[in-house]
Amino acid sequence: MTAPERVCGVDDLEQDTALRVLVGGVPVAVVKDSAGDIHAIGDTCTHGDISLAEGFVEDDTLECWAHGSKFSLRTGRPLTLPAYEPVPVFRVLVDGADVLVDPTPVPAAD
Repeated sequence: MTAPERVCGVDDLEQDTALRVLVGGVPVAVVKDSAGDIHAIGDTCTHGDISLAEGFVEDDTLECWAHGSKFSLRTGRPLTLPAYEPVPVFRVLVDGADVLVDPTPVPAAD
């Protein structure tokens, strides 16, 4: 694990919304899901060059607004077509009022 970077404040995130940030120069969507948990996944849809942060959050998924692919916020795996490749997932640390993200993606689970 590399040193996590501060990306926003906890108060900058609204429930069921995503915020596009840069982590180590990589676009990442930081998401507060329906349960209030905070996740970080790659911001670029693997089906097209679309920002996932502009999509729709439902439970623990993020849906691409352009073509409707839903991605798991926990694994990065696509749950619906047309996307079939996962997006990277990043570790999130909440430190007081700050949200920090590790710039190294979590290894994909088999």
